[in-house]
Amino acid sequence: MRASLFYRIAAVLLMLFAAGHTFGFRQNNPEWGADAVLALMRSVHFDALGFNRTYWDFFSAFGFFLSVFLVFTGVLAWQLSRLPAETLVRVRGIAWNLVVCFVAITALSCRFAFTIPIVFSAVITVCLIAAAWLSAKPIA
Repeated sequence: MRASLFYRIAAVLLMLFAAGHTFGFRQNNPEWGADAVLALMRSVHFDALGFNRTYWDFFSAFGFFLSVFLVFTGVLAWQLSRLPAETLVRVRGIAWNLVVCFVAITALSCRFAFTIPIVFSAVITVCLIAAAWLSAKPIA
């Protein structure tokens, strides 16, 4: 198998992860019993370095930051998939740093999230490891 295939699989999964996260992270299920917490997050305003903000604003900002990061890494993975093998060997530091990042994301997902982000981050991590490993192979 070639590194490009694993990078492309990771890229598609990253875009799906980004879409799911973007459209889902601010949803509330009444069964969770979080209505009062969310209402307080939206209603309590405070000054944050000259800006009138709420905790809901911060929650939303960090959620959208993650969505932007996922899209960026999806684009990066796709771009890596298009590089010739000899170039991938030269940029393997980028590939392994991306792996380290997603190992951390998978660990954080396991600690703080639930099944869907755990599965997505784990499968993306496996694809990135495979791609980075195959990228370091000498060109035949």
